[in-house]
Amino acid sequence: MKHIVLAISLALGSGCAVAADLGAAAMTAGSQREVIEQAAEIIQARYVDPAAGRKLAAEIRREAKAEAFKRDSEPAAFAQALTMELRKLSGDGHFRINYSADLVPPPDAQAADQYEEDDDSWAGPAVNYGFESVRRIDDNIGYLDLRVFAPTRTAADMMQSAMTLLAQSKVLIIDLRNNGGGESDMGLLLAAYLLDKSVEMSATYDRPSNRLTRATTPGWVPGRRFGGTKPVFVLISHKTFSAAEAFAYDLQAMKRVTVVGETSGGGAHPYERRRLTDHFLIKLPEMRSINPLTGTDWQGVGVKPDVPTPPDQAYDKALELAHAALAKHAKPDEKPAR
Repeated sequence: MKHIVLAISLALGSGCAVAADLGAAAMTAGSQREVIEQAAEIIQARYVDPAAGRKLAAEIRREAKAEAFKRDSEPAAFAQALTMELRKLSGDGHFRINYSADLVPPPDAQAADQYEEDDDSWAGPAVNYGFESVRRIDDNIGYLDLRVFAPTRTAADMMQSAMTLLAQSKVLIIDLRNNGGGESDMGLLLAAYLLDKSVEMSATYDRPSNRLTRATTPGWVPGRRFGGTKPVFVLISHKTFSAAEAFAYDLQAMKRVTVVGETSGGGAHPYERRRLTDHFLIKLPEMRSINPLTGTDWQGVGVKPDVPTPPDQAYDKALELAHAALAKHAKPDEKPAR
């Protein structure tokens, strides 16, 4: 879950330049050890769980000494191998090591979000900002298939258009089975369309600054609201992750939605991108989510569905539940035809 905060510069010591062999096809063991040492330093200093961070740093230092990544000498392959090792050791799917063929500039204390990714590379026009499908199904059931939570600064108008079209529906199905997350602000905006007033969602605790930041849904939204009383079914799968999980978890906790599918991926630690060396960055989980109702989050355990269903059957199950909800609340002369 990407969480926009002021980037805090960290002194990583002198000699951060990776050996010159990075321009070639392979890395030396020395250049690999340099990347790993810088990763260990920053993980120990900033990882959201201090005790786990110390253990993780010690473990990858041991692996560096043993040249455990020797066969992964191509830079991108090394980055992928180190990513998978960090995830395996920590159980934290937000860890990622990125290799850049271009030089990564030194941290700038005056620049916020210095190492943020270009929005279009993961949530831009090529994927329609995540809006895969917006449609009306039979008996006035609305359906939204959302594949990523794009930043509101680039896609709030898309959400307004989608939710205005769906606002007249009697029941809504939100499909997040293929949504790996994105920006938390889009999750707050989507939630606001399903509520009648501003509501507190999961707060974020930032370990480096020891600061808790509360989050609430907007009190006003552009376009039309679906509202806070009509049935909503949220579809999830093991692919559902991060900000998509936050949306499902928070609304489930307040009993606003019924979650259908399989347990989600279990990523509740927002990350920041930090420079390691001239050619490597780390996505480092520095924060944790804290729900105001449960007092905890979904890290490592995932969002548990209210109606457990194989993901390939979740849509049909939600449609069945939607028709049942319509029949339950319809007047005798309004019963939906089946």
